[in-house]
Amino acid sequence: MNEIDKKFKLLIKDIASLSEESLFERIKLNFLSLPASYKNILKDYFARFNFWGTLNYDVGDFQEICQKAHTLYKRKGEFIWLYNKLEDYSSKFLLFAILNNWLVYDFTSLKKSIDNRFKHYFDLDIIPNSNNEVFVDVGGYVGDSTLDFINVYGENYKRIYCYEITEDILPVLKNNLGKYPKIEIKNLAIKDRQGKVYLNEQGDVSSNQTSQEGLKQIVCTTLDKDIKEKVDFIKMDIEGDELSALKGARNHIIYDSPKLLISVYHKNDHLWQIPKFIHKLNKNYKFYLRYYGGELYPTEVVLIAVPKQKQV
Repeated sequence: MNEIDKKFKLLIKDIASLSEESLFERIKLNFLSLPASYKNILKDYFARFNFWGTLNYDVGDFQEICQKAHTLYKRKGEFIWLYNKLEDYSSKFLLFAILNNWLVYDFTSLKKSIDNRFKHYFDLDIIPNSNNEVFVDVGGYVGDSTLDFINVYGENYKRIYCYEITEDILPVLKNNLGKYPKIEIKNLAIKDRQGKVYLNEQGDVSSNQTSQEGLKQIVCTTLDKDIKEKVDFIKMDIEGDELSALKGARNHIIYDSPKLLISVYHKNDHLWQIPKFIHKLNKNYKFYLRYYGGELYPTEVVLIAVPKQKQV
């Protein structure tokens, strides 16, 4: 057994030895032992981005820690399943770094996991080329991921579909991608159903979400309904709606086996739920994790799922 396997096994053993309440108390104690500057950064971050619960220690609010403790306690088996499914030790070490950060605020391992070799999403060690393929960008924002796709793999794509829910950002998106042919930009929410949802605007436009109520209504659809041709690449970063959107792309995943680049950090359970859902639909996938976030808390975690026959 190598060093990373040993670290992960010991971590899971440590988690398994504790009750959910004990896990909560340990994480809380570790958090309160941090320097005040770190505590305040994390408090402000969780207040700004409402994905993981709040953490306002000044008033005894430890919701974010409670949710982490619950996930660690309840989902040990799921994390073991994911660890065993990951194809390389960069991925395995990252999973260890994420869980150890949750438990003991291990910033060192998280920092070591940051991958600056390639563009966000597009790891050339895993997906070295793309030729005459259909690329789908769900969560297009200002077109940064689509531009990266073009810059990494060239302009020999078959077609690009770019979905963005925030109407106000569409002029910027269209301007950034305007010189490139065969790109369809759509102001639609991608979900597991067709209908209407509402725009839940955050302080940061890139973090806008959909909700069941609000002032700005948006049409939602599924990738299976909206795209009739074969799909080769799907990238998703839609602020926690990734699993819903994947459910609406089940036929593409089953029959097309597209390469999948999926953000799995907006909800704690997405880290295992999303690869397990993909595996249930299509057992021909290999799984990798890559990290493009910061040193204090694991955001910008990407699951890369590649069909086995397409792996080089």
